Amino acid sequence: MTENYSLTQQFIYFIHNPIFLSCVFSWIGAQFIKAAIKLIYGRIHSIKELLEVMFWRTGGMPSSHSALVTSLCVTIAFRHGLHSDLFIFALCFFLVVIRDAFGVRRSSGIQAKKLNQLGNELKEKDIVENYKPLKEVDGHTPMEVLCGCLFGFLVGLSFSLLK
Repeated sequence: MTENYSLTQQFIYFIHNPIFLSCVFSWIGAQFIKAAIKLIYGRIHSIKELLEVMFWRTGGMPSSHSALVTSLCVTIAFRHGLHSDLFIFALCFFLVVIRDAFGVRRSSGIQAKKLNQLGNELKEKDIVENYKPLKEVDGHTPMEVLCGCLFGFLVGLSFSLLK
């Protein structure tokens, strides 16, 4: 763009951008679905816990990371084409995030859980004095990632067709 826009105009264009809106709505929508599922199954016991699930916690059905990067790819594909450099970048980003969602983070979360069990057993038997538990990062199952991708695809498609 060769025109000079004020900071306010730039911000307005930014928040009305279909790519941005698609990403935000897919992330918030997936987090909302995740919180609703946990509420239905009685896994949320306070408002604080509900807010944590909505805005902070990872893991669970559907994957909000997967939803966000899928909607990013879909809206970029519609706006700029499959041949664009921007789409190729988004696709590579998508592949890294998806691989991380159910590969690396899930594996490290399982390892942390096992190490914490071992550390607690050693502490109980007075073999280790001071054991600090590792953070157990929740990854995703393949089904959670797939559902997140499907949700993100539908949101991205909606924002692309309804611009």
